[in-house]
Amino acid sequence: MPAPHAPQPPVTVRTFTQRLSATPRGARLARHLALNELHTWGIPHGSDASETVAVIVAELAANAVTHGRVPGRDFELRLSLPTGSVRIEVSDTCTELRPPKPGDVRLPRPLDEHGRGLVLVEALADRWEVLDRDAPGKTIRAEVDLPGWLARFGVRRSPTPVTRASH
Repeated sequence: MPAPHAPQPPVTVRTFTQRLSATPRGARLARHLALNELHTWGIPHGSDASETVAVIVAELAANAVTHGRVPGRDFELRLSLPTGSVRIEVSDTCTELRPPKPGDVRLPRPLDEHGRGLVLVEALADRWEVLDRDAPGKTIRAEVDLPGWLARFGVRRSPTPVTRASH
């Protein structure tokens, strides 16, 4: 007789996608839209998960606007809620500048004006990676685990990073 299986939690994949102008205003809007969407998904404003996602979105959107901007092209914010985490994806159309891979991010010197965005992403995200796009450009994907959700369903996550794309 086969062993009984533990009930599986229901799988509801929620996604949010928005193209935004590659301007400082577009980057600010990305952060506000992300916070609003998380709130509608039941992740309240001011929670640790919401604040962490907000910082990651702000940094990745700022990078897309500052380093990945191609005149006349937008960047894209995509959020999804796979089992136990929030996935953040920010895509731009720049193919020339490639960010460092996870583990290769260097700390900036104290007086450097730039270079802290990916340091924050690496410190805050549970996993992140740089992906090539079918369209020109790249996507930075980061995930933030939702410990309350994971504990509720007895899910354990490995601390290992997402498989990294080679460049």
